[in-house]
Amino acid sequence: MELPVFYAPELNDSMTVYTMNEDTSKYCIQVLRHEKGDQVLLADGRGGRYTTVIIDDNRKKCQVQISGKEQLPAPEPALRIAIAFTKNASRIEWFLEKAAEIGVQTIIPLVSHRTEKEKIKAERLQNILVSAMLQSKQCYLPVLEEPQAFSKVVQSFGEEQRFIAHCLPDQKQDLGDVMEAGRNTIILIGPEGDFTPEEVKQAMDAGFKPVSLGKTRLRTETAGMVAVVMMNMKA
Repeated sequence: MELPVFYAPELNDSMTVYTMNEDTSKYCIQVLRHEKGDQVLLADGRGGRYTTVIIDDNRKKCQVQISGKEQLPAPEPALRIAIAFTKNASRIEWFLEKAAEIGVQTIIPLVSHRTEKEKIKAERLQNILVSAMLQSKQCYLPVLEEPQAFSKVVQSFGEEQRFIAHCLPDQKQDLGDVMEAGRNTIILIGPEGDFTPEEVKQAMDAGFKPVSLGKTRLRTETAGMVAVVMMNMKA
Protein backbone atom coordinates (compact mmCIF):
# COMPACT_ATOMS: atom_id res chain seq x y z
CA MET A 1 0.00 0.00 0.00
CA GLU A 2 1.34 3.41 -1.01
CA LEU A 3 2.04 5.70 1.93
CA PRO A 4 0.27 9.10 2.05
CA VAL A 5 2.42 12.23 1.73
CA PHE A 6 1.87 15.41 3.76
CA TYR A 7 3.50 18.83 3.38
CA ALA A 8 5.85 19.91 6.16
CA PRO A 9 7.81 23.01 5.08
CA GLU A 10 9.40 23.56 8.51
CA LEU A 11 11.19 20.21 8.54
CA ASN A 12 14.97 20.11 8.82
CA ASP A 13 17.64 17.48 9.41
CA SER A 14 17.95 18.23 13.13
CA MET A 15 14.35 17.19 13.91
CA THR A 16 13.47 13.76 15.25
CA VAL A 17 9.82 14.56 16.09
CA TYR A 18 7.46 16.73 14.06
CA THR A 19 4.02 18.12 14.90
CA MET A 20 1.64 18.62 11.98
CA ASN A 21 -0.43 21.79 11.87
CA GLU A 22 -4.14 21.58 12.66
CA ASP A 23 -5.38 21.33 9.07
CA THR A 24 -2.91 18.59 8.15
CA SER A 25 -3.57 16.76 11.42
CA LYS A 26 -7.31 16.80 10.81
CA TYR A 27 -6.91 15.49 7.28
CA CYS A 28 -4.51 12.76 8.37
CA ILE A 29 -6.45 11.56 11.43
CA GLN A 30 -10.11 12.37 10.74
CA VAL A 31 -10.34 12.14 6.97
CA LEU A 32 -7.81 9.41 6.16
CA ARG A 33 -8.33 7.75 9.56
CA HIS A 34 -4.68 7.15 10.35
CA GLU A 35 -3.79 6.26 13.91
CA LYS A 36 -0.86 5.73 16.24
CA GLY A 37 1.69 3.36 14.73
CA ASP A 38 0.85 4.12 11.09
CA GLN A 39 3.63 5.13 8.70
CA VAL A 40 3.29 8.35 6.70
CA LEU A 41 5.61 10.37 4.48
CA LEU A 42 6.39 14.07 4.82
CA ALA A 43 7.68 16.34 2.04
CA ASP A 44 9.41 19.64 2.77
CA GLY A 45 8.92 21.05 -0.74
CA ARG A 46 12.70 21.27 -1.21
CA GLY A 47 13.31 17.69 -2.28
CA GLY A 48 13.33 16.13 1.16
CA ARG A 49 11.06 13.13 1.71
CA TYR A 50 10.85 11.90 5.30
CA THR A 51 9.68 8.49 6.52
CA THR A 52 7.78 8.83 9.80
CA VAL A 53 5.56 6.94 12.25
CA ILE A 54 2.60 8.50 14.06
CA ILE A 55 3.29 8.60 17.81
CA ASP A 56 0.34 10.80 18.81
CA ASP A 57 -2.85 10.68 16.74
CA ASN A 58 -4.29 13.89 18.13
CA ARG A 59 -6.62 15.30 15.45
CA LYS A 60 -5.35 18.85 16.04
CA LYS A 61 -1.66 18.20 16.79
CA CYS A 62 -0.65 14.92 15.22
CA GLN A 63 2.95 14.03 16.12
CA VAL A 64 5.26 11.77 14.13
CA GLN A 65 8.65 10.22 14.82
CA ILE A 66 11.08 10.72 11.95
CA SER A 67 12.90 7.53 11.03
CA GLY A 68 14.59 8.42 7.76
CA LYS A 69 15.09 10.97 5.00
CA GLU A 70 15.66 10.76 1.27
CA GLN A 71 16.91 13.85 -0.57
CA LEU A 72 15.71 13.77 -4.15
CA PRO A 73 17.62 15.63 -6.88
CA ALA A 74 16.10 18.83 -8.23
CA PRO A 75 14.28 18.47 -11.55
CA GLU A 76 16.46 19.24 -14.56
CA PRO A 77 16.35 21.18 -16.72
CA ALA A 78 14.59 24.05 -14.95
CA LEU A 79 11.33 25.01 -16.68
CA ARG A 80 9.97 28.49 -15.99
CA ILE A 81 6.90 30.32 -17.22
CA ALA A 82 6.06 34.01 -16.92
CA ILE A 83 2.34 34.42 -17.52
CA ALA A 84 -0.06 37.35 -17.27
CA PHE A 85 -2.75 36.47 -14.73
CA THR A 86 -6.34 36.62 -15.95
CA LYS A 87 -9.09 38.75 -14.43
CA ASN A 88 -11.07 35.55 -13.81
CA ALA A 89 -9.23 34.04 -10.84
CA SER A 90 -10.59 30.52 -11.31
CA ARG A 91 -8.96 30.22 -14.73
CA ILE A 92 -5.47 31.05 -13.49
CA GLU A 93 -5.96 28.83 -10.44
CA TRP A 94 -6.77 25.96 -12.78
CA PHE A 95 -3.60 26.69 -14.72
CA LEU A 96 -1.43 26.76 -11.59
CA GLU A 97 -2.79 23.43 -10.40
CA LYS A 98 -2.17 21.68 -13.71
CA ALA A 99 1.21 23.31 -14.31
CA ALA A 100 2.40 22.12 -10.90
CA GLU A 101 1.17 18.59 -11.56
CA ILE A 102 2.94 18.46 -14.92
CA GLY A 103 6.20 19.75 -13.49
CA VAL A 104 7.11 23.41 -13.84
CA GLN A 105 9.68 24.81 -11.41
CA THR A 106 8.94 28.55 -11.43
CA ILE A 107 5.82 30.61 -12.17
CA ILE A 108 6.12 34.38 -12.55
CA PRO A 109 2.96 36.51 -12.62
CA LEU A 110 3.75 38.79 -15.54
CA VAL A 111 2.63 42.43 -15.53
CA SER A 112 2.52 43.58 -19.13
CA HIS A 113 0.85 46.57 -20.75
CA ARG A 114 -2.52 44.82 -21.15
CA THR A 115 -2.48 42.76 -17.94
CA GLU A 116 -5.86 43.11 -16.21
CA LYS A 117 -4.95 41.56 -12.86
CA GLU A 118 -1.77 42.62 -11.10
CA LYS A 119 -2.53 41.63 -7.49
CA ILE A 120 -2.57 37.99 -6.44
CA LYS A 121 -3.88 36.06 -3.43
CA ALA A 122 -0.53 34.51 -2.64
CA GLU A 123 -1.67 32.29 0.24
CA ARG A 124 -4.55 30.76 -1.71
CA LEU A 125 -2.38 30.16 -4.77
CA GLN A 126 0.37 28.66 -2.62
CA ASN A 127 -2.12 26.20 -1.16
CA ILE A 128 -3.16 25.18 -4.66
CA LEU A 129 0.46 24.50 -5.58
CA VAL A 130 1.03 22.47 -2.40
CA SER A 131 -2.04 20.34 -3.09
CA ALA A 132 -0.94 19.74 -6.68
CA MET A 133 2.59 18.82 -5.58
CA LEU A 134 1.29 16.23 -3.14
CA GLN A 135 -1.31 14.83 -5.52
CA SER A 136 1.32 14.31 -8.22
CA LYS A 137 3.78 12.67 -5.78
CA GLN A 138 6.45 15.33 -6.18
CA CYS A 139 8.78 16.65 -3.49
CA TYR A 140 9.71 20.02 -4.99
CA LEU A 141 7.17 22.81 -4.60
CA PRO A 142 7.04 25.15 -7.61
CA VAL A 143 8.21 28.67 -6.80
CA LEU A 144 5.50 31.31 -7.23
CA GLU A 145 7.28 34.62 -7.63
CA GLU A 146 5.92 38.05 -6.81
CA PRO A 147 4.31 39.82 -9.81
CA GLN A 148 7.02 41.30 -12.01
CA ALA A 149 7.00 43.93 -14.73
CA PHE A 150 7.49 42.71 -18.28
CA SER A 151 10.54 44.93 -18.75
CA LYS A 152 12.22 43.39 -15.69
CA VAL A 153 11.52 39.79 -16.68
CA VAL A 154 12.93 40.12 -20.20
CA GLN A 155 16.21 41.40 -18.75
CA SER A 156 16.47 38.84 -15.94
CA PHE A 157 17.39 35.69 -17.83
CA GLY A 158 20.58 35.26 -19.79
CA GLU A 159 21.65 31.63 -20.12
CA GLU A 160 18.22 30.00 -20.44
CA GLN A 161 16.45 29.27 -23.66
CA ARG A 162 14.08 32.21 -23.96
CA PHE A 163 10.78 32.21 -25.83
CA ILE A 164 7.81 34.53 -26.20
CA ALA A 165 4.48 33.20 -27.47
CA HIS A 166 2.31 35.81 -29.15
CA CYS A 167 -0.50 36.16 -31.69
CA LEU A 168 0.96 38.85 -33.93
CA PRO A 169 1.28 37.91 -37.62
CA ASP A 170 5.07 37.89 -37.42
CA GLN A 171 7.20 34.95 -38.50
CA LYS A 172 7.20 32.35 -35.70
CA GLN A 173 8.36 28.77 -35.29
CA ASP A 174 6.62 26.04 -33.34
CA LEU A 175 7.94 25.79 -29.78
CA GLY A 176 8.48 22.04 -30.16
CA ASP A 177 10.69 22.61 -33.21
CA VAL A 178 13.04 25.20 -31.71
CA MET A 179 13.33 24.14 -28.07
CA GLU A 180 16.47 22.18 -27.31
CA ALA A 181 16.27 19.31 -24.83
CA GLY A 182 18.26 19.47 -21.61
CA ARG A 183 18.48 23.25 -21.31
CA ASN A 184 16.88 25.57 -18.76
CA THR A 185 13.95 27.30 -20.42
CA ILE A 186 11.64 30.25 -19.82
CA ILE A 187 8.59 31.20 -21.89
CA LEU A 188 6.46 34.35 -21.76
CA ILE A 189 2.67 34.07 -22.09
CA GLY A 190 0.71 37.26 -22.56
CA PRO A 191 -2.62 38.59 -21.28
CA GLU A 192 -6.02 38.14 -22.89
CA GLY A 193 -5.31 41.03 -25.26
CA ASP A 194 -1.87 39.63 -26.15
CA PHE A 195 1.46 41.42 -25.93
CA THR A 196 1.84 44.76 -27.69
CA PRO A 197 4.11 44.94 -30.75
CA GLU A 198 6.50 47.04 -28.68
CA GLU A 199 6.72 44.33 -26.00
CA VAL A 200 7.38 41.62 -28.57
CA LYS A 201 10.18 43.71 -30.05
CA GLN A 202 11.61 44.41 -26.60
CA ALA A 203 11.66 40.70 -25.78
CA MET A 204 13.24 39.79 -29.12
CA ASP A 205 15.90 42.48 -28.65
CA ALA A 206 16.68 40.81 -25.30
CA GLY A 207 17.18 37.42 -26.94
CA PHE A 208 13.70 35.88 -26.73
CA LYS A 209 12.62 33.85 -29.75
CA PRO A 210 9.02 34.26 -30.98
CA VAL A 211 7.15 30.95 -31.01
CA SER A 212 3.78 29.49 -31.90
CA LEU A 213 1.82 27.10 -29.69
CA GLY A 214 -0.43 25.76 -32.43
CA LYS A 215 -2.76 26.76 -35.23
CA THR A 216 -5.59 28.19 -33.11
CA ARG A 217 -5.84 31.28 -30.96
CA LEU A 218 -5.68 30.23 -27.29
CA ARG A 219 -6.89 31.74 -24.06
CA THR A 220 -4.13 32.82 -21.70
CA GLU A 221 -4.44 29.85 -19.34
CA THR A 222 -4.76 27.42 -22.28
CA ALA A 223 -1.64 28.84 -23.88
CA GLY A 224 0.15 28.47 -20.56
CA MET A 225 -0.94 24.86 -20.28
CA VAL A 226 0.13 24.01 -23.84
CA ALA A 227 3.51 25.66 -23.22
CA VAL A 228 4.10 23.71 -20.00
CA VAL A 229 3.18 20.40 -21.64
CA MET A 230 5.39 21.05 -24.65
CA MET A 231 8.36 22.13 -22.50
CA ASN A 232 7.98 19.12 -20.23
CA MET A 233 7.83 16.70 -23.13
CA LYS A 234 10.87 18.24 -24.83
CA ALA A 235 12.94 18.65 -21.65
